[in-house]
Amino acid sequence: MPEGPTIVLMKEDLQKFEGQKVISMSGSEVPKTVDLSGETLREIKTFGKQTYLIFDKIIFKIHLMMFGSYSLSMRKDIDTLRLGLTFKEDGMYFYTCVVKVADKSELSKINWEADIMSKKWSDEKAIEKMQKHPEMMICDALMNQDIFAGVGNIIKNEALFRAEIHPENLIKNLNKAKLKMIIKKTKDYASEFLKYKRTDTLSKTFQVYHKKTCMKCGEEIFKKETGKSRRMSFFCTNDQKLLK
Repeated sequence: MPEGPTIVLMKEDLQKFEGQKVISMSGSEVPKTVDLSGETLREIKTFGKQTYLIFDKIIFKIHLMMFGSYSLSMRKDIDTLRLGLTFKEDGMYFYTCVVKVADKSELSKINWEADIMSKKWSDEKAIEKMQKHPEMMICDALMNQDIFAGVGNIIKNEALFRAEIHPENLIKNLNKAKLKMIIKKTKDYASEFLKYKRTDTLSKTFQVYHKKTCMKCGEEIFKKETGKSRRMSFFCTNDQKLLK
């Protein structure tokens, strides 16, 4: 599933269409009651893993989910086009994803301080939210999009390894200093993710994700479904202690 940095890169690709008028629409999720021909794309916003295409008549909310993709010209090799918007030169085309119609009230309710890629991000708000759930595992907290919008399984694993925190540690067993360390490592790795994703060398940054041995101590890396979400975690029990 694309994570926050990947969505930021997608926005960068699509921003050239801001201010341009739509020539035609296509795809299985095109609303039959709305004709955007001649309408201007006012703005593109992202929040975590969500992308918003804002027009005067309508706002599209797009989530690429697990296998979604996009292109700047219509692909002929797949037939899963959900939404395609054609402009004077090229366009934006979204495949195998979820496309919904949002409204302005939804945008006004978004907590931008929870987006790990946003300049408005708030460490204190994240800590406050986590501490309201003392029995929650830190692996679940990092994957909770109300707390860490944009964090996915890669960022979760790499951040916890760098912070030397076991993914099954409960929030109540992590003091504020440790929570701040986790946030710092999460933000740092998200920036690293974005940097290397631009050059298609992201896998070179992996220190624990899908690794077999620990790069710090040489011990075996454990692979286990953790937390309520049952997402796969990779961790070293020697360097990432489970606190009681």
